[in-house]
Formats: sequence, structure tokens, C-alpha cells
Amino acid sequence: MSEETRTMQTADTTPARAPEDAPALVKKIGKTTYKVRVHFSNTSTETMSDKIKRMLKNEIQQM
Repeated sequence: MSEETRTMQTADTTPARAPEDAPALVKKIGKTTYKVRVHFSNTSTETMSDKIKRMLKNEIQQM
């Protein structure tokens, strides 16, 4: 895999949502309901693709 330099620009002018308004994934298992909220960092320097690649490399090294 080749290493690429990526520039991430964020121009988020929308106000931050209150936690109760943030998108959530809801899954009910038996009598328990799980609600998972999603959060994206505005200061992140790593793309999602880069993060997944890094995690997979780390997992392979542990095998």
C-alpha cells in the first residue's frame, strides 16, 4: 500500500447538535435496547479509510 498525503478541510458552519438530537443507531436485543450515538471529530487528521487500514494492519500483526 502506498502512503499518500491527504489534506482534510472542514468548513462546518452548522451549530453543534445537542446530544439528544444527534443521530443514533438503535438495536433491541431481547428486553434490552441499545442506543449508539455517532460522533465525528472536527480536529481529526486521519480519514476513515486510513483508520480502517491502520486497524487491519495492527490486527494482522497480532496474529
